[in-house]
Formats: sequence, C-alpha cells, structure tokens
Amino acid sequence: MFWLLETAKAAEHGQNAEQAAHHTPIIVELVNHYFGQAAYEFQIRHTYPRWKTLFAKFHTTPEAVFGPYSPETAIPWYSVMFVIACILSVTIIWILKGKLSTEEPGPGQQTLEVGVLAVRDMLADIVGPQGLKYFPIVMTFAVLILVSNLMGLFPLFMSPTAATSVTFALGLTSFFYYNYVGIAENGILGHLKHLAGPIWWISFLIFPIEVISNLIRPFSLGIRLFGNIFADEQVSSTVAGIFPPITQWLVPVPLMVLGVFVAFVQTFVFILLSQLYLSEVSHAPHEEHDEHGEHEIGGQASLDQHEAIAVS
Repeated sequence: MFWLLETAKAAEHGQNAEQAAHHTPIIVELVNHYFGQAAYEFQIRHTYPRWKTLFAKFHTTPEAVFGPYSPETAIPWYSVMFVIACILSVTIIWILKGKLSTEEPGPGQQTLEVGVLAVRDMLADIVGPQGLKYFPIVMTFAVLILVSNLMGLFPLFMSPTAATSVTFALGLTSFFYYNYVGIAENGILGHLKHLAGPIWWISFLIFPIEVISNLIRPFSLGIRLFGNIFADEQVSSTVAGIFPPITQWLVPVPLMVLGVFVAFVQTFVFILLSQLYLSEVSHAPHEEHDEHGEHEIGGQASLDQHEAIAVS
C-alpha cells in the first residue's frame, strides 16, 4: 500500500511539474474562478480532515499528494478535462450517428459502425457469444478513453488520461465491473472458487497468487495508460522547446501522428485487457463443468499471453 501511495505521489508531482511548465487552460481557470471558492470551502470542511488523518498513517500530508489547497486549484485541471471528455464523447457519437439509414448510411454512420462492429467482434471472440451484453460498458471505455487521449493534441485542452487520478479511476471501474459480473453470474463462493483454479490440490497456492494478481490489475491498467499518454505529452513539449520557434512549428507535426497512434493503441490495450478479465468470470449458460474448467485454463493462458504483449 505504501509503495502504491509513493507511486501515485511521484506521478502527481510529475503532473504538477507539467502543469507548471504549461499554462493552465483558460477553461480550467474560468471554472475555478466561478466555482473554486465553493469547492475549496467544501474540501477544507469535509474532505481535507479525512485525507489528513489517512495520510498521517503513511507519514505524509494531503498537500504532498494532491498539491496545495487553494480556491484557484480547488477543481483540478484533470477533473475539468474529464468532464469535457464526457461531453465531447456524447457529442461526437451524436454527430457521427446523424440520421440513421440502412440504405444510404452517411460517412459518420459508417465510421461509427466500424468501431461498433470491431468492439462487438472482439467481445464475441474473447468473452464468447454472451459477451455482447457487456458491449455498452466496453464501448463506453473505448470512446471515452480515446477522446481523452486525443484531447491533448488540440489547443485549450489537456489529456485527462495524463493524470493518475483519472487513469486509476478508470482502472478501478474496470476492476469493480468484472468482479461484479463474476459475483452476479457465479455467486460469491463460485467467484472465489474461480480464483482458486481448477486443480484442487494446489488451490491453496493458486488462491493467494490470484488475489494479489487481481488487486494489482487496476493499478497496472492505470499506470500503463497514464505513463504512455504523459510520456507522449512530455516528449512533444521537450522537443518543441529545443530550438524555438522552428521546433515549435515543424517538429510537432510528425509527433502528432505518433501521438494519435499512441492514443489508439492505449485505448485498444485497455479495452482488450478489460475484455480478457471479463472472459475469466463470464461463461455461456450451456457450458458444462468440464468445459468450464477447460475454458478457465485456456482463458488464463490467453490472458497471460495478451498481458505480456500489452506490457511489451
């Protein structure tokens, strides 16, 4: 736990350094100008004392983890940007959808259909036919993370996924969701039995390993997404400042292409791993016990292989 806290603290310090190097987007300043005082008073009255008590156990303070408390920074930039990402996601879907037509679909509808079919095919291949019922949550992850990743490429915006607070929240959402699915489909005892593996005589060894592995997953999802997006923004910022104004206008162009590639890859990795986690706990209703055990062994091998690819 202490290591995770220190990791989050170091990441947040990196974010503070980035924010200090770049001017805070004006929309963040406006939000804090109108709502920052109320948010600051709420934090000092309600949340700050609780954080102070918690972090005192780890010999640190809320200021060291979250930064200084003030009306100007009461609403963090990543919170504002994430809300904007949610609004943009809904708006983009609505624009692409346009006027739905089966006979003459427009370019926007065709683009949207390509993404929908790609995610549906992934769910069917990885989770199984029953995986299509998880399409709404997985597609929401895909659109929201992609939009968040791409926001940093546009003026007046920053990528909310360049903040550990956002990426950890996304990782925890995926973690809680697939555990909820596992408990809902198999019951609490069945879900815990799944963690013990199919071979009973080594279950006492497998169970603690699986528990630790599952608890690490939300943090690995968050760190992977944060690290790639934050590094991409840092590289672009550093290279652009080498020899201004030439590097500020010429170099960012190829780097933007690389940034778009990273945004799509990291979106793909996040939803791929989330689907693999779902495949561990969700099984077709007609599967027999033996098939269930075989599916578990094969699914675990596939999961390990895909996780190795994602890490590399």
